[in-house]
Formats: sequence, structure tokens, C-alpha cells
Amino acid sequence: MTLQIPLVVDLVRSPAGRIKAGGAFTELHPTELLAQVLQQLVQRTGIDPADVGDVVTGCVSQAGEQSATPGRVAWLGAGFPEHVPSTTIDRKCGSSQQAIAFATQAVMAGVHDMVIACGVESMSHVPMGSARMDRNPFGPSYIARYGQQISQGVAAERVAAQWNLSREELDRYSAQSHQRAAAAAESGQFAREIVGIRTGAGQIDQDETVRPSTTADSLRELRPSFADERLRERFPEITDWRITAGNSSQMTDGAAAVLIVSERLATRLNLRARARFVAFDVRGDDPMMMLTAPIASSRAVLQKAGLKVQDIDTFEVNEAFAPVPLAWLKELDADPTRLNPSGGAIALGHPLGASGARITTTLVNWLEMHNGRYGLQTMCEAGGMANTMVLERI
Repeated sequence: MTLQIPLVVDLVRSPAGRIKAGGAFTELHPTELLAQVLQQLVQRTGIDPADVGDVVTGCVSQAGEQSATPGRVAWLGAGFPEHVPSTTIDRKCGSSQQAIAFATQAVMAGVHDMVIACGVESMSHVPMGSARMDRNPFGPSYIARYGQQISQGVAAERVAAQWNLSREELDRYSAQSHQRAAAAAESGQFAREIVGIRTGAGQIDQDETVRPSTTADSLRELRPSFADERLRERFPEITDWRITAGNSSQMTDGAAAVLIVSERLATRLNLRARARFVAFDVRGDDPMMMLTAPIASSRAVLQKAGLKVQDIDTFEVNEAFAPVPLAWLKELDADPTRLNPSGGAIALGHPLGASGARITTTLVNWLEMHNGRYGLQTMCEAGGMANTMVLERI
């Protein structure tokens, strides 16, 4: 069997919706949100949905309204052929980035010529942690090795302490995220990637989460979210509590989808490809630091790609918390102007299972608008893991 070359034909995302009462999608079932994104991906590309081999869907909280293979429900709800299957991927925050990797591997192997990788998370309908149902998922052997698991917020405090990142630096970076996202929206970049979503209140076609007026001074007024003096003895490196709602990602509702097609099928159907995949990496790190794996994974993927940091035109490092991209920046010694140039999850939100595909969508659009060649995307994940990939604009 000859290896096939997988290509990105198109990428779309929903706007980011706030999860507070009155948010854009708080009255919309998560599978309806994803169904509309899938419908518009198919419409934009003009493909026959019957040609899709699989729909690989990232979703983290697979409970309640997201418990019945949401990609399958969304696909059928969109009116598409019943013979097309779907599966659900959970690699925490990197779930839909992993969906992209699995979809790409299926095309490379010749199993399918066309796969949709997508993701959805309705954090207003299915709050983070719902799948645990108040039961401890960490068995006694794990606890004997690492002790009681800490929250990602406390892990972010540990990262900030280890890399000596001050509260001022975190807040300044976070304000910049909003400003860059606002500039990207103003430039028309987001209009190229956002598809309007119909709701009972009308059509939503802009992110609800970007606050252009945010400043480091305004963020300074927020109180730390994870301060717990009982943890100081366990983690003496945390001398100050610095993580707030303002320098953390926003919990949001959202969906995104990527169409991946083999080169032979793209040629036969006369589909214009927008990007190709250069290299992938996935790896783990200390689960009690939790958010540091993107550093080693980025180094590994650059080596696999035969590229240097200086060769990459833009870096998308998921802004789960401000210390994550800032620690990554110090370790990789990258150009800060190339890091999250369209803003990140602090401004655009982090709808868990959808974030990987959302970031890929934003990355490819940025490359096209700025005539860039290579982009690197990496995401920290619960349990101390990371997904990383390099794409090349066509």
C-alpha cells in the first residue's frame, strides 16, 4: 500500500460563546452547534458528504448531552448520509488536535481518502468535570506515586514560580491576548474562519469573549483564583498566588472542523488544498507540573520536521493559563511577536474538545493572510501531556 499525502482543504469554527446566562449558545444543544459547523464545512468545500470516510471528533466531557458519540449525532442531525461513521477522542484539551492527527494518519495509511476532524464542547451545558460524577479517577497506585492530584490552576502557579513569571508579566501578556484578538477580528482574519451559527436569538457570527479594552492595570484588580495556604508546605516554591480569571483561559462553548483529503482525491475532485502536515509529536511530562509537556514536544516536533525555531513563522501555544506560553517562550527562545499573534484562549476562549481544531483554523488563516510558510501548534493537556504539530501553507 502506497502512503498517501494528506492535505488540509478547509477549516471552519464557530464563534466563541460565553457560558454565563445569556451567552450565545447556552440555549443550543452541543450537537446542534457542531452540526451547523459540519454543514457549513461541507457547503464551503462543495464535497459530497457521502465521500467522507470518518468523522473523528474531540470532546472532553462525554457526559449528559455530549455522551452519545456527539460527532455521530451531529453528522446525522446535519442530514448527512447514515453510512458515514464517527468516533470520539478524549486527549483532554488537545482532543480535537489529536482528532486531526488520527484523521491524517488514516489518510496517510490509505484507509480513507477523506476524513473530517472536528471538536465540540458546550461548557454551559456540560460543565468541566461532569464526566467524573464526583468520583475520584485516580487509583491508589497513582496516588502512592504522586500524591493527591492538584488542579490545573495550582499547576499553573507552580509553572509561574519555576520560571519566575511575575503577576505583572502574566497580566501584561493576558491583556495583549485580547488586543491581538481584537486586531485580528478588525483585520478580517476571523471572518475567514468563523461560520455563523443560528440560535433562537438570531445568527451569531462574532466571538463574544474578546475584550479590546482589557489592560494589565484592569487585570491587576482581580484576586487569585487558586490560593490555598494548605498547599504551601507541599509546594514551597509557590511564594505568591498569581493565577486569576484574567490570566486564565475563558470557559466557552464552541465547535470547529477540518477537512483532510488525500492528494489523489484532491486532484481528482479539483479541491484546492490550503496546508499540508509536516510533523507530529505527542508526549507526556510530570503530571504534577501538568502544563510543561509542550516544551519537550515542540523541540521533538522541530527535530522530526528538520526545522529550527527560526524557520517557523507563527507559533500557537494554547493559552490555558498565561504561564504556559510564557514558560514555553523562555525555553524555546522564540520571537515573542510570532507567539499567538491572533490572541489565544485567554481572549478567544477554551472550549476544551474544540480548541485544537479552532487553533489550527486560526493558524492556517494567519499564515495565508501574512504570507507565512510554517506554523507550529502545541497544547498542554491534563495529566501532563501535549500534542504538537507543524503545518506548511500551500
